[in-house]
Amino acid sequence: MTAPIAIRPDGTRRAVTRTWVPEVPVALEFNGLSYAVMMATPQDLEDFATGFALSEGLVSHPSDVTDLAVAEVAQGWIVRASLSGLGIDKLTDRVRRRVAESSCGLCGIENLAEVARPLPPVATHAPIDPQAIFAALGQLRDRQALARQTEAAHAAAWVAPDGRIGLIREDVGRHNALDKLVGAMARVGQPLAPGFVLSTARCSFEIVEKAVRGGATTLVTLSLPTSMAVERAAAAGLSLWALARADEVTLVNDASA
Repeated sequence: MTAPIAIRPDGTRRAVTRTWVPEVPVALEFNGLSYAVMMATPQDLEDFATGFALSEGLVSHPSDVTDLAVAEVAQGWIVRASLSGLGIDKLTDRVRRRVAESSCGLCGIENLAEVARPLPPVATHAPIDPQAIFAALGQLRDRQALARQTEAAHAAAWVAPDGRIGLIREDVGRHNALDKLVGAMARVGQPLAPGFVLSTARCSFEIVEKAVRGGATTLVTLSLPTSMAVERAAAAGLSLWALARADEVTLVNDASA
């Protein structure tokens, strides 16, 4: 593999040193069944599996995830866990339907019905101070160790009401970073509210859904949301802020009381 070269508009070239963000296949096995293979960064994988199970609706409480084991294999990584609180027949059925899905992940009437299914209502919550968002943004870069090394990692952080970043997780995948945060918070018994989730991800409907299912009441993202993300946030009662920058942030949906 040749060393990367930076080329400028005037044609000048210079050798550069880059650290590439790790991206490997991570197989998730629940109750002995292969549930999904995700492309992810192989760190905090226990948090990832727990958060994934919670945000996918496979379990309702972190204590339902037991016997976590992480192993590196020749092809990537395997995370195994035992899930309770969900019948094995239902889990088997979901595995069967996942195998039948195409790569888009949203094909078929059953999947469309899953997307349209109402989210659980978000708990009543107080409004957050915009200054807390600006304070968190000021800390974000310093807390993104993997992003500083690679310039290619997403982050999801839990931010206290005063703007202090309490916990952050990173991954090459935007969904994975949020799953890791949800899992990490759940495993230490720390709810996502009060306070808010700050995500560097594009604000798609999946990010909104994972935040809601993870127990967040307010979500702040660096990009603008999609139309479905706005609709889903409003329907669930999630307060949504977007386009968060050092000099401005946009309140998209205020569901605070």
